[in-house]
Order: sequence, then structure tokens, then C-alpha cells
Amino acid sequence: MKVDQFPDRTIEINGEEYLYFGGTAYLGLPTNHEFQQLLIKNILKWGTAYGSSRNANIKLSAYDNAEKFLANFINSESAVTVSSGMLAGKLVVEALEEQTDCFFHFPNTHTALKHSFSLPFFVGLELNPRLLDAKIERITILADSVPSFCTTATDFTILNSIPSNKEITLVIDESHSLGILGTNGCGIYATTLLPKCKRKIMIASLGKAWGLTGGVIASDAAFINNIKNLSTFISSAGLNAAFAQTVADAENIYVDQHKKMKANLDYIQSHLVKNKAVHFDKNYPLLYPEIEGLKELLLRHKIITTNFKYATGISDLNRIVITANHREADLDAIISVLNANQL
Repeated sequence: MKVDQFPDRTIEINGEEYLYFGGTAYLGLPTNHEFQQLLIKNILKWGTAYGSSRNANIKLSAYDNAEKFLANFINSESAVTVSSGMLAGKLVVEALEEQTDCFFHFPNTHTALKHSFSLPFFVGLELNPRLLDAKIERITILADSVPSFCTTATDFTILNSIPSNKEITLVIDESHSLGILGTNGCGIYATTLLPKCKRKIMIASLGKAWGLTGGVIASDAAFINNIKNLSTFISSAGLNAAFAQTVADAENIYVDQHKKMKANLDYIQSHLVKNKAVHFDKNYPLLYPEIEGLKELLLRHKIITTNFKYATGISDLNRIVITANHREADLDAIISVLNANQL
């Protein structure tokens, strides 16, 4: 179904208004007036696009402002912005190819972190035996912070089971945890403490919770400098400069909207009857219902949720997305339907 306006907490279809619980605008920023005005101000200063290489002789301070803010917010030593989360993932994998003897990936890892020769981290329910052999090598592990169809962060303590003859680099895609999990939405990078890891790298799309098309890579300064010297990075245009400055300027908005999102999740926790057919965690703004015919049932109540064929191909993705912009009456409407359909 096509709509003619941004789908916020409501959308209009064929002249009728529906509640909308889909998308990825977890903090409700794309339609937030204060955020929009901040972005407009920065467009007036920095223009609508800047297509030059980041390594050109003219360098815009907007990028330094964004990257210093991001490193501080994420609690990493350094950070760099790029034009998309997908590019962030591809750059990291490219940079690690010369530093890695073998790649491994967690189940359902996003396409941004795909490597053609990567091996599955698990074989069945056990660690891949290749991780436990006596070979001395450098390995890179690719994973999502919160995999699709899950409502809690990945537990990476299993990496402590890998023997010390493996030099471990961990890459975490935080596209669906930056702005959501951690203090004020800082993500899980700083709290993922793994003494056996030589290096930890975080990538994320800024176009999810933070409402700006772009991506970020965060890690130690040496690795970020390596990224900046890749020919792919040098030959690419950077993040929109107005977006970069908005990233740096919008901290108070992120924090306020994060509080609103958390309040909505607390409300659901208090009013949703526990149901084994609805996967929900009070700290995460996604619900995964397994109720037959729910899509049609919700439509009868003028509610639309996210439904599409996901890239992993496991099954159709059906999820209910809670944002900072939803009101208690909106939440009551969807809670009522879920409570009435217990298993």
C-alpha cells in the first residue's frame, strides 16, 4: 500500500486514518518539529549536499563535530561517519580482509556485514569446531547487536569460550540498538566487555532511531584512521554535511525522545498481559507476535504494522514497532487486540 505522507504514529490510506506501528523511527525524529527545525537551520548553513571527498583540501568542520560527538556518545576512542550504514559495514569488512585469516558470522547477521568466505559461528547448537581448533590465526566475528526476530541484545560472553590461540576482532552492527539500548541510547559497544577480544568495532545506520540518512563506524583510533585511508572511503562522498552537524547538535533531543520511548515501553509492560505468542522486552521497542491472522485482525481495528519478506529468507517479518511519538490511546488500541488473542 502506498501513502502520500511520512508514516508517523498515524497514516492515511484511501481517505481513512490508521494507527501505524511500523518502520524504524524509534525516537520519532523524522516528524519531530524541533529536530526538523534544527536540520533546516543546518541545511541553510551547509547546503543540501556536499559531494567532495573527505580527503579533499577543503574540509568541513561539521564532520569533526559529528564524529567527536559520536565517539563521546558511544564511548569509543574514535568514530567516523559515512553516507550509509550499509557502506559502514562494507568498509569495515574491506579493512579487515587484510587483517583476518578467517571470518565467522552469527545467525541472521545483516547483509551489511556479509563476507563471501565467512563461516557460521554456530554449527547446530554448538560453536563451530573451527573456532576451537589449535590453529594460531586472526579471526573476525560479525554479528548484529539485536538480531531480527529478537527483543534482547546478543550475549557475546560465549566468545570467552574461544581459545587464546585465536586473535579475536568483534564487529557489532548496532543499527537497531544505537539510540535505543544503553544509557540515553548509547548502544551496547561500551558495555560489551570481552577480555579475549583484541579489537571491537561498532557500525550503525543513523537512519533508524536517529532519523538521518548516514552511517557511523566506531572503534580505536588506529582502526578508524585505517578506514579513512581506504580508497573506497577516499573516493566516496561523505555523510551529508547538514546531517553531520545535526548529529552533533541534537543530543538533548535524542535524550528527551529516548525518555518518551522508554515511558511507552513501561506502559506496555504494565498493561500487556503476558502471552507466549507475543515476544516483548520492556527495554526494546519491537514486539514480535505469533498470532495467526493478526495482520487482518489489526487492519479491522485500523492498525497497520510492519510486514515484509526479510533478507535472511527465514520467514516473513511481522513486527510491532513502538516509537516515542505513540500516545497512550494508541498503545491501548494495540494492547487491547493483543490481550484479546491469548494462547
